[in-house]
Amino acid sequence: MDLFSHLNNPSDNLLPYQGIVNYYGLIMDNVKAQYYYQQLLHKIAWQNDQALIFGKLITTKREVAWYANQAYSYSYSNITKTALPWTKELLELKSLVELRAEETFNSCLLNLYKNGSESMAWHSDAEKDLKENGAIASLSFGAERKFAFKHKTTKETRSIYLPTGSLLIMKGETQRYWLHRLPPTKKIHHPRINLTFRTIDSSSF
Repeated sequence: MDLFSHLNNPSDNLLPYQGIVNYYGLIMDNVKAQYYYQQLLHKIAWQNDQALIFGKLITTKREVAWYANQAYSYSYSNITKTALPWTKELLELKSLVELRAEETFNSCLLNLYKNGSESMAWHSDAEKDLKENGAIASLSFGAERKFAFKHKTTKETRSIYLPTGSLLIMKGETQRYWLHRLPPTKKIHHPRINLTFRTIDSSSF
């Protein structure tokens, strides 16, 4: 059920238990959001995502990019990516998000969904390269899309719609106990760009 779209108090926890998700609402006006949307759409080194599933290499329609403080390697879905150096726009957005979140991040995984048919299945961001229980800040541009959570044990669900220029932060034990996804929809016909700022545990290198 969609309980959160009317909420805009970042101190509110959007999950009922075993995790923390804070929704900050819009952190920039539409003009600035459109500017960054265009910059990201045309300047980021987008590539189709890949996953190794049961020994078979799958290439998705969704495109991704990986940027960080250093050339970190990051593994998920049995595929390893090497980070690119920050762009000017990404550094600006990182500073903005860090100021709002009162957190620091050293990397960003970006996703480009060209229309509503491109989606993300249920998963949790609990890769060994990430800081344990570290914050993950999700900044959205472009098409407004539904973002859903499901508890791994109870199967209880929550969802929220994320408009352009909005910020949502997952932290604490969220990844341990909750899955999240971006469901497909036939109603959306233009792109969404999502930035997920995270912290790679550099001690593992």
